[in-house]
Parts: sequence; structure tokens; C-alpha cells
Amino acid sequence: MTRLFKQTPVRNNFTRSSLGRKRDFYRPGNLRKKENSWQPLKLDKRIAFISFAFVLFGLLFTYSSSAFDSSAFFKRQLLFDIFGVCVALFLSQTYDRLQRWKIFRPINLMYITWVLLIVVLFTRTQAHVHRWIDFGFFKLQPSEIAKVTLVIYVADYLESVAGRLAKNWKLLLKPMAVAGFTLGLILAEKDLGTPTLMGGVFVFMLIVAGAKLWHLALPGIIISPLIIHQLLFVAYRRERVFSFLNPFAKEGGSGYQLVQSFLAVGSGGWFGKGLGNSELKLEYLPAAHTDFIFSIMCEELGLFLIALILGGFCWFLIRGISLARIAKTHFRALVIFGLTITICMQAFFNMAMAIGLLPTKGIALPFFSYGGSSVIMTLVMVGIILNLAAVDHTQNNFKEDITNYRNRNR
Repeated sequence: MTRLFKQTPVRNNFTRSSLGRKRDFYRPGNLRKKENSWQPLKLDKRIAFISFAFVLFGLLFTYSSSAFDSSAFFKRQLLFDIFGVCVALFLSQTYDRLQRWKIFRPINLMYITWVLLIVVLFTRTQAHVHRWIDFGFFKLQPSEIAKVTLVIYVADYLESVAGRLAKNWKLLLKPMAVAGFTLGLILAEKDLGTPTLMGGVFVFMLIVAGAKLWHLALPGIIISPLIIHQLLFVAYRRERVFSFLNPFAKEGGSGYQLVQSFLAVGSGGWFGKGLGNSELKLEYLPAAHTDFIFSIMCEELGLFLIALILGGFCWFLIRGISLARIAKTHFRALVIFGLTITICMQAFFNMAMAIGLLPTKGIALPFFSYGGSSVIMTLVMVGIILNLAAVDHTQNNFKEDITNYRNRNR
């Protein structure tokens, strides 16, 4: 009733002057045409505000954390951000319609992702790993694309088996096979961080969709030996685990990066040294503008302002889950949930790594770390979240307006 009385009064169409004349508004064909015509979607202001604010702060700290090539990194990151924001705005208005195209079907997106993940294995090594396809002007990281496509595929499949997952564990075999193959290809790139992150997102999506915990226990037991092997029997990963447990014992070797990160975080104090005044970025802390940008942020901003950034990610997480809960279809709910969890879990993994709660790993801080593929795909996730959250809102408002209009003129 509140909505009814807040709307603008509408002229009574059954007056004497209108008798005998048909109103175009009441023609069913015109109604269908109006419903099917493109309408600008009303985007969620909170998600949009947080994302845009993070992009701006990310640019600021890309410049601040780069010791000697600040302008070069800043200019490239600015281009990446502009392109990413444009893609996010485009997807925020069109993603629901793009899904009708054959190439954007979830299984086709997975095929494209697998091709890219296989191709990257045959590229030349960079920093002893195969993670990027070098196009000269841009380096594409297929594992960043896999974060999005895997969530979309799993959400599409789980919608098709909605209501049956808890009763039939065999329905889990197909998504587990797809996820296992995808994460296995990423693991072959010598990247353990991304499979760990996406494996966690995958498990959360299954649980939210109705899978029983004991359904996931057996696969967990099966892959445990593989995880143990990767951590303890691969030399450089074993070194990282031991340096994580006692970084100061290996301060001159594998623990150097983590010790420098501790110094950066601890020296910031409550209010920091001031923007641009970091000392650890002067070639003391490796990867200061990428994987360890959070440490430089702590040094320059201090604990007080860093708590606000951490609160921003928590706000993003809570808002994303709230939008997922009110979505009208299983697919939209699971995609919003999966992409929100991906962004926030990656952020918390990066922060935990910088303060020594997790072993050091090449996981970027979303919105902040320098890198084209990372920031663009993060903004792609934001665009999809905004679109799927807005579609139901816009459609429901239109239907409610039609209903209220008719009720007022009865």
C-alpha cells in the first residue's frame, strides 16, 4: 500500500471524453513490446560505490608503491582500469541478454577457458612459471578468466539439478570433474594459490546449493594426498611452508620477502608514515606493487585507515550475499554469491599472506594490485553482479507498476 500512495496519480481513463476510444496502453501487443524493449537497469549503488572507490584507491597505491617506475606503472594501470570499468558498465546493462548468444553459454565459455589454459602451458616461461600469454602490448592470464567462467558454469549446472542435489550424490560428479580438470590445468602452470582459492569457492557454492557435507568428504579425502605432495614434496613449495612457519630462521633466503612484509606492516603503526613515504618499497620488499601492495598500504596508511579498507571488503561481501539471497532464480543467486566470494576470499587471502597468516603465494589484491588481467576480470565480476542483481529489480518494478495502475482504475 505504501508504494501505491507514493506514486504519481494517474488520470482516470474512463472519463466521458475517452469513451469509445481505445487506449494504446491497454493493447496486449504494446504491453509485450514494452516489456521486451531495452530499459536501462538501475544498478546497486553500494556495490558500484565500493568498487569505484577501490579502483581509485588502487590507482593511487599503484603510483605510491612503485619506487622508481611510478609513472609507467600508473599509466598502464590507468588504461587497465578505464578498460575494465567500461567492460563492467557494458556487462552491467547487457549480460542477461548476452547469455542468449551461443558463445556465451556456460559450457562454451568453459571450452574457451580450457583452450587458453592449455595454450599457456606451451608458452615461454616467465619467472619459472607458465601463466601468461604474451601479446606484446598485453599479457593475458587465463587463470583469471577461469575464476569467472567456472563460477558461471557451476551455477548453471546447479540450477539444472536444483532440489535433487541433497538426495543424489551422483549429481556432483559432473561439476567435480569439470572443476577438477580446470584446476588441474591451472596447477600445471605451477600455480597452487588459484586452485586453492577456486576450490574453496566451488565447495561453498555446492554447500549453498544443497550438497551435504558428507558428499564432499570423500572427494576431500581423495585429493588430500595430492595437496600434501604439492606442499611437502615440491622443493620450492616446501621451502615456502617452512619459511612461513619460521620466517626469521630463513631471513636471508626464502623467508626474506615475508620478513620485509612484517617490517612494512609493523612500521606503519596506527596512522602510517604518510602517502608515498614508504621505505620498504625502495627495493627492500619484492613485488611491492603487485602481491605485497597491502604491506605498503599498511606502512603508509597505518592500522586505522587499513581497517576502513578491510571494512569495505566486508561491506562488499555482506551486500553481495544479500543480493544473492533476494535473487529470483537459482542461477542468478549462485553467480552473485560465487563471484562475491571469489573477490572477497582473494582479498582476505592476500591480506593474510602479507601478515604471515598464510604462506606467501602469488595472489593479487583485487582492485589494488598492479596487473591487467587481474583488475579487468575483477571488474568483469562486478559488472555481472550488478547486472544480475538489477534484472530482477527492474522487471519486478515494471510488473508492479502495471498492477498498481490497473488496480487504481477498477
